[in-house]
Amino acid sequence: MSRRHGPPGWPQEVPPPDVEDWQVPAAAWLLDQAPPEYRTYPAVRNHPLLLVWLVGHHVAAQQDAVTRARSTARHDLARHLPPEAAPQVFDVLDREELRLRRVARAVDLLHQAVQGKRFVPRL
Repeated sequence: MSRRHGPPGWPQEVPPPDVEDWQVPAAAWLLDQAPPEYRTYPAVRNHPLLLVWLVGHHVAAQQDAVTRARSTARHDLARHLPPEAAPQVFDVLDREELRLRRVARAVDLLHQAVQGKRFVPRL
């Protein structure tokens, strides 16, 4: 882990937890992953553990939504989209699934860091 980056999967916009005040940009990054309404709740803004916990649940729900969309896409969209659109639909779902995996990994790492875990660089 360098001074500029955390462990693999750590969000690039957030300094690692050994940098002073790292939780300020971490909270901003987490709020960017959350529904906009989260910014209006003082408890969410004032308690980093609550914020990261809620965002973890939100990201998991998005992952579930992508899984459900994939399982029903052909049935739900067959009458409304031309057949040649199917690869595009599944490309979107594939990309979103990968993005959400990266976000979920980053949120998990932030959750661990908020709880006090320190990451040790390995070779």
